[in-house]
Amino acid sequence: MIRNAARKIYVSLIFIFLYAPIVTLMVLSFNASKTRAKWGGFTLKWYGALFKNNDIMQALFNTLAIALIASVVATVVGTASCIAIITMKKRSRNIIMGITNIPMLNADIVTGISLMLLFISLGLRFGFGTILLSHITFCIPYVILSVMPRMKQLNKSTYEAALDLGAGPVYGFFKVVFPDILPGVLSGFLMAFTMSLDDFIITHFTKGAGVDTLSTKIYTEVKKGIKPEMYALSTLIFITVLILLLLVNRAPAEKKQKEH
Repeated sequence: MIRNAARKIYVSLIFIFLYAPIVTLMVLSFNASKTRAKWGGFTLKWYGALFKNNDIMQALFNTLAIALIASVVATVVGTASCIAIITMKKRSRNIIMGITNIPMLNADIVTGISLMLLFISLGLRFGFGTILLSHITFCIPYVILSVMPRMKQLNKSTYEAALDLGAGPVYGFFKVVFPDILPGVLSGFLMAFTMSLDDFIITHFTKGAGVDTLSTKIYTEVKKGIKPEMYALSTLIFITVLILLLLVNRAPAEKKQKEH
């Protein structure tokens, strides 16, 4: 009994430490006072001011556009890479997978500086394009490591049977192979989207003047003081992610109920 009580207290403390800052941020987004030390009453004016702030809206657009494009490209390239890697011999496959792990284990600051030096040596102009290339680069390994386990579970005989029955390579892939690896592809896409959305260090080193994402915008405002509009934006992002998680988790549960 004491052990069960201790477990509940331990889990409760973990959730408090995880979500107390988020709850604080949400409360501040409804605070009429600009200071965090004083409650000035309930208000929604910061949400209205958020949509009127062109700088924040532009940073949000850049963040979502880069994350979406980078995750789509990384998913396509990563999935194609998995198809190529799975056909290699075991030793070559292990070497390639080891190389794939390096960017994930490498410090972000090293990756960011390396990409910055690469772009300088190529004479590229820093801006939206360099950020996008950087995000695609560091997202690909996450897609590969998400799709590869599904590729290893594939039954090669099924694909070969489809080819023997007259299906072309492309048709056979999308009708036989792709449905089996789709969960891994979706996991890789979501992982890439999340990593791109959350990145700051690599973006900081590869962005140009006048181009900001939410992370770099917030970093810039920390020096001057974060505007309450940022609290409102963070609250909206949290609520959106929470709703998406609930919908994603609800779909499999409803499917199981229908099957039973």
